[in-house]
Amino acid sequence: MKETYIIARLDTLAGGIPEISTEFTGEDRWGAFKARWSFNRMNYRVAPGIYAVGQPGPDSIVLVSANYKLSFDVLRRELKGIDAWIMVLDTRGINVWCAAGKGTFGTQEIVNRIEKTGLKKIVNHRKLIVPQLGGPGVAAHEVKKLSGFSIIYGPVRAPDLPRFLEAGMAASPDMRRIRFSFHDRMVLVPVEVVTGFKFLLIAIAGFFILGGLNSGGYSVATALRSGLYSTVNLLLAYLAGTVIGPLLLPWLPGRSFSVKGIIPGVVLFLISFLTGFTGRGPLGIIAWLLLMTAISSFATMNFTGASTYTSLSGVRKEMRIAVPLQIAAVIIGLGLWIADRFI
Repeated sequence: MKETYIIARLDTLAGGIPEISTEFTGEDRWGAFKARWSFNRMNYRVAPGIYAVGQPGPDSIVLVSANYKLSFDVLRRELKGIDAWIMVLDTRGINVWCAAGKGTFGTQEIVNRIEKTGLKKIVNHRKLIVPQLGGPGVAAHEVKKLSGFSIIYGPVRAPDLPRFLEAGMAASPDMRRIRFSFHDRMVLVPVEVVTGFKFLLIAIAGFFILGGLNSGGYSVATALRSGLYSTVNLLLAYLAGTVIGPLLLPWLPGRSFSVKGIIPGVVLFLISFLTGFTGRGPLGIIAWLLLMTAISSFATMNFTGASTYTSLSGVRKEMRIAVPLQIAAVIIGLGLWIADRFI
């Protein structure tokens, strides 16, 4: 099936090159929406290789991108009126920043892609513009040594590319600054919600089953009533960690994400308590305080993989401390919740 973003083919000394549109279609928007919600996300990719934007020639710039289609689309959409080549690396369908951390957007892949595409036959110059967020995976001196191509680091954001090019490929300080705005965090929330949702459903089912336990044996009616209350609390805790925590990240106290995640968990616990969903017995109330804060803390901590605030070593250190405490809180909370059923 022909990709709708490919509108023609351009003949070069290295063969026919797909010419792509800079327009964003309804199909592109629908694909982006599904990827944001984690539907077939890892297969949302374009074929690695060289693509043409406009009518590029031997002296036109070469931009490097990942083959995650969202990354590719963001780049091509900002190149309206610009003649350029895009060299798409095989990043296994992962975006530039994450692929740089995993090593798939890296030195060797750039060198290999230059050879596989015959780029030296397509352009006269020896320069590649690499997105700044791909920098951690790219050793510029090694690329130069192995391929003869020099690396120029472009701006953090694709919308700044026209200004960057107009300035003679010089980035101003604001182009180098990595921002992680409310909107940036908001567009990442859906995939965080979907990723852990199956575990939430398993937990809800478990609480429905255990909810029927009581000193008189087992009651289906009690299981249904207790399961409903538990479902509300689990949903609140999950939303606290996957939605509220990430959205309010800069304003929540503490440095570690696990600590930040406790705050929305406590707030939604208080709402549940005031509306009677935690029960009235002290054991049940304490149980839900521990359970809801542990779930919210863990879910917010998962957002470290989507954040520009963290480092791999810092995340590992935090997990070594936080995860055992979160597990302990869940075990104690579950034990108190079960014990409360027999009082």
